[in-house]
Parts: sequence; C-alpha cells; structure tokens
Amino acid sequence: MRTTLDCIPCFVRQALEAMRRLAGDEHATRRLLQDLLVDLSQMDFDQSPPMVGRRIHRRIRTLLGDDDPYRALKDRFNRHALQLYPALKRRVEEASDPFQAALRVAIAGNSIDFAALDDVTESSVNTLMESAWDRPLLGSPGGLRQAADAAPSILYLADNAGEIVFDRLLIERLPLDRVTVAVRGAPVINDATIEDARAAGLTELVDVIDNGSDVPGTVLEECSPAFRRRFDEAPLILAKGMGNYETLNTMSGHSVHFLLIAKCPLVAEHLGCRVGDFVASSNHAARLQKQGVRT
Repeated sequence: MRTTLDCIPCFVRQALEAMRRLAGDEHATRRLLQDLLVDLSQMDFDQSPPMVGRRIHRRIRTLLGDDDPYRALKDRFNRHALQLYPALKRRVEEASDPFQAALRVAIAGNSIDFAALDDVTESSVNTLMESAWDRPLLGSPGGLRQAADAAPSILYLADNAGEIVFDRLLIERLPLDRVTVAVRGAPVINDATIEDARAAGLTELVDVIDNGSDVPGTVLEECSPAFRRRFDEAPLILAKGMGNYETLNTMSGHSVHFLLIAKCPLVAEHLGCRVGDFVASSNHAARLQKQGVRT
C-alpha cells in the first residue's frame, strides 16, 4: 500500500493543479507551495494519505477564502451525470445481468476524481462509460450480490460528486429499505456531500447521512459518534474509491466490499491488478492476483 512518503510528488501536483484550476492566481499558488513544502518537512509520515490530503485542502480553502471551492465543478459533473443517467438506466435494465451492469457503471463513475486525476472532462467520462460494459471486472461481483441480498442492512460509502449519480444505478438494484448512503460531513476536494446526494435524487430513495468528517476517505476516529455507530452496526459496507480503500482495507470485524478504479500504481500493486482496472473486492478476499478472478 502507498504511504504518505510515496505520495509527496502527488500531493505537490495536486496542490498546484487545485490552485491553478480554482484560483488562477500565481501569487496565491506560490504561497501555497511554500506553505506546503514547510508542512511536508514537518509531516507525520505515519498518517494515511487521505489524512494528509485533508490538511492540504484545508489550507487551500483558507487561502481561497472559500469553504467549498470545488462547488462549481461538483455541480457541473452532477449535471453531466444526470444527463447520462436516463440512457444508462435503460441500458442497465436491458442488460443480461442488470446488477453487474449497474456495478460497472458505478465503478466507472469513480473516474470523476480531481485528487487522483488531472484530466477529468465530460468527454473522458463519456468514453469510460462506453467502455465500462466490456472492461474486465476483477473481484467477486457475484459474492457482492449474494452479500447484499442476505444483509439486513447496507451502508454505502459514497465518494465523489458526479460519481454519486452513477452510484444511484447500483443502489437502485439493492433492497432500498435496507440501504443507508453516507457522504462526507464537510467539503473536501470534489467529494460528495449531502448537497450532492440531494442533486442525485438519493435523498428521495434511501436514508442519507454524513460522516461528520472532511477527510477524503473514512478515518473512523475523525468521524462523528453517530456515523461510527452506524458503521459498527452495519453487517455489509460498500465503499467507493481509493480514499475509502486506503483508510479501510485493514478493517477487521466488518464485511467491506471496495468498488473502485485502481488509479495509482502502488494501490494497483497492493490489490494485485493494473492501473485502470475495475475492482469489486471484499476486505476478506486475498489479493486479486492470487484470486485470479476476472469476469
């Protein structure tokens, strides 16, 4: 698994891309870079990458004087995903295996990630959605479906705005009366909050809660007591994205299924897959490479 030390080049790139995208102010960008380099020299490298990501993006929000600087981008990709949703829904319903089709769409939505990727566009999302139906899907989608059918309740940990609209297609294939969707408790990067769940129409379908945290992952110690209770009581957890994988992959005593695109070479190596692979893996499973599962 990647460490904070491994991620230093990524953090610097992410900070520069964020400031240039959001501010367009070279002076503010230089100031952020100077502050970031000082922070990195004093950083606790035992922290997970998402914890360091939170620290960086809190500083970005302070420099910009904006509590949610990605709001316009989040709204833009929510709108785009909603435009695609009707046609994707028809295609899922017409598929020979609607559950697996919906799972592919939900995982493809994980491409809307402004932390890991700097080339996300509506066109790139469209291209990935077109290829999602035939891409190899590593892990055990059948095991996930069986677990979802049997679970008395399901906690679905959302990841990004825009992506959360595509999650809806999978959530609609789950027993809705048993599903709770959890979003971030405060804005960080383009991660989904309650506002995005509402835009996706999820608040009309299922119970939606926030986790009380602005970490771009799920660090239980940073989450609210109410969320931690829901997490501890959940017999099945579906966790979207690399941030949730990095913060929960060593979790024991819980059944967690990770749904993501492997976007980082070190995460891909840890999973035993390739960068760009679609993954649906349980925390109780061996590395995908050892499983040899490719559907």
